[in-house]
Amino acid sequence: MLLHDESPEAIEARERAFILGTYARTAFHPRSGKGARLIDADGKEYWDLLGGIAVNVLGHRHPRLVKALRDESDSLLHVSNLFYHPAQGILAEELVRASGMVRAFFCNSGTEANEAALKFARLANPGRGEIVALEESFHGRTLGSLSMTGHEAYRTPFAPLVPGAKFVAPNDVAALEAAVGSDTCAIFLEPVMGEGGIIPLTDEYLAAARRIADRSGAILVFDEIQCGLGRTGTMFAFQKSGVTPDIVTLAKPLGGGLPLGAVITGDAIEGLVKPGHHGTTFGGNPIACRLGIIVLDEIKRSALVPRVAAYGDWLAREFAQLKAKHPSVVDVRGSGFMWGLELDRAAAPVQKELLARGFVVGTARTNVIRLLPPYVTPKKAFTEFIQALGNVLGATEEKAA
Repeated sequence: MLLHDESPEAIEARERAFILGTYARTAFHPRSGKGARLIDADGKEYWDLLGGIAVNVLGHRHPRLVKALRDESDSLLHVSNLFYHPAQGILAEELVRASGMVRAFFCNSGTEANEAALKFARLANPGRGEIVALEESFHGRTLGSLSMTGHEAYRTPFAPLVPGAKFVAPNDVAALEAAVGSDTCAIFLEPVMGEGGIIPLTDEYLAAARRIADRSGAILVFDEIQCGLGRTGTMFAFQKSGVTPDIVTLAKPLGGGLPLGAVITGDAIEGLVKPGHHGTTFGGNPIACRLGIIVLDEIKRSALVPRVAAYGDWLAREFAQLKAKHPSVVDVRGSGFMWGLELDRAAAPVQKELLARGFVVGTARTNVIRLLPPYVTPKKAFTEFIQALGNVLGATEEKAA
């Protein structure tokens, strides 16, 4: 039986019967796509402005990724990390040169990258027990990364967690100064907080974090799992500020759609990590790394980072006009291809109405529409989305009036 032949109703029924209820899925069944378009089981087309939650930066069925998958399927699907394969070293070199840092470690996901970063920070600061992170931050769902996630609803069901995490308000330099001390092992920051509602940290705040880390000896970690690799208009989000962290964590777009995370380390970690300190069976898989090489090369070859930056400037102006027209838009935050539109109401019904009109978007917290589109998304998709969102909001605003 071909999987695509199953009806949406049958798929949903089977999941209800056999899959743990970790996801509140939307009744949406994408089956194909190309570029920034998705096509569902009924053949309806959509603009994909979520990109698999920041994963599909080259869009869907990119020809270079498809070709690489076909070519690599004739080779080895897995090589133990006890041995060598060429793709890991090539991808590591690309990331190191692009970031200006020193070394890379590969894993399978963003949460694994943050777990590894936490361990490496412990190696740099043995005996120090505290981690400082931000309120409303998100660093993952495994116990270590969850412990530094600044959203109580995620943490509470799984207490007790790893002790020692402190949370301070984003962009509050005085609060960060007060929280970091001689027992602080690491400071974990997202340069743009994704799950928190697309909250950019200011250049001044990141510079202060660097000073505070240097003064205290804490390791400064930037979680760029959602905001990195070109998303905000520079290859790494930290490059806009001119502030270089000690560790950067990556994932989402890195594997071209396959599971792949990375930790990039700077001088503060050099020489500390020894064989046996950390590892993974599947991390740095040869096919995922091969796709990662193509993703980075295509971003460079097609000048996608400058494109994202230029479109981001245009989107800022367009969203400002949308906000001026619609009182239900409370705030607009973001840059490049990473935007949060904060509403004066719950975002989920608006998201559902946009889906019905042919636009796949995300949400963050309860009242933010989140956009993380592929870097190849055309201007037409954005203009149509802004018109559709204006229509949805306008209809409810008229009723309220």
